[in-house]
Amino acid sequence: MTRPLRLSAVLAAGVVALAACSAPAPAPAAPGDPAGTVTVQNCGAPAQFPAPAQRIFVNDGNMISMVLALGAQDRVTAVSSMQRDAETLRRHYGAAVDGLAQAAPEYPTLETVLARDPDVMVAGWNYGYSEGKNLTPARLREQGIAPYVLTESCRQADGRSARGIVDPWTALRDDLHNLGTITGHTADADRVVADVDTRLDALGKAPKAPTPPTVFLFDSGTDTPFSSGRFGAPQAIIEAAGARNALSDVDDTWTTVSWERVATAQPAAFLFVDYPPQTFAEKVAVLSSRPDTRDLPAVKENRFLNLPYALWTSGPLNVDAAEQVRAALERWNLVPSSGLTPKSDDVPRS
Repeated sequence: MTRPLRLSAVLAAGVVALAACSAPAPAPAAPGDPAGTVTVQNCGAPAQFPAPAQRIFVNDGNMISMVLALGAQDRVTAVSSMQRDAETLRRHYGAAVDGLAQAAPEYPTLETVLARDPDVMVAGWNYGYSEGKNLTPARLREQGIAPYVLTESCRQADGRSARGIVDPWTALRDDLHNLGTITGHTADADRVVADVDTRLDALGKAPKAPTPPTVFLFDSGTDTPFSSGRFGAPQAIIEAAGARNALSDVDDTWTTVSWERVATAQPAAFLFVDYPPQTFAEKVAVLSSRPDTRDLPAVKENRFLNLPYALWTSGPLNVDAAEQVRAALERWNLVPSSGLTPKSDDVPRS
């Protein structure tokens, strides 16, 4: 995700398992693929990559988490925009994070990418790819670099900004399997997807509220709130936790809406994305000061959950977010007690 252009910007078995995983042989080339390449479906079209890729440039914490979950950090030549997620990634993937070469603290330029001489770049529309920066899949292909596009960010039609072509859990599974194939870690991809599915199954069996509580994902904003529709990872997270996304009818991933829309939804709780430039306290202050939101029960009763960026944007940590949202909903008595315990605790303490 990024904020809109107006704004600046599981699941591995453990660190030991990640370190111990050796890359399996690459998947065999499909009929017609040149030797040493593999074709996967990306954004609904066939895309060819080296098999396996040797020098991957990865942008953004959620896509970095995919590579780390697969144990494929040895295939990474550089990363960018990891700084805000470094602590979260270390908590989940350990010392592997500190072995990654950081090419840029925020989103890279084309020149930054080319300087690292990658054979593959992993990024997404508004997650690094941008016509404004001349950093696009087409431009990378001209430079001999194979671009992988985060499935959650796939554009619905050429020339349009609306993103999302499949439901968010399908998007995540597709990316994990595709990146497993590209890096030669197909068995690891199977393992990570199986872990996500097992935990989702447990959440799905948890007792439900007669009417799912409506929650609003507040990424950031003062004049207009930035949030997420039915194709974004928060939709999947919220549903898995037993609640309803207030923007489940919006056919997009990350987008802005009106404050009237927030007030009309009467959310029972607010979920926050923890990252700059707006702090947790500043978001609470916005909600508490506006006449159309300050009297909402969620605001008056402080039903706020703040989780890091890498848990909300499409990646293997989405299931950790779902478990923690479920626990918060139970704590607020919005859904029945389930007896489930989140695998991790990612609420920022500072």
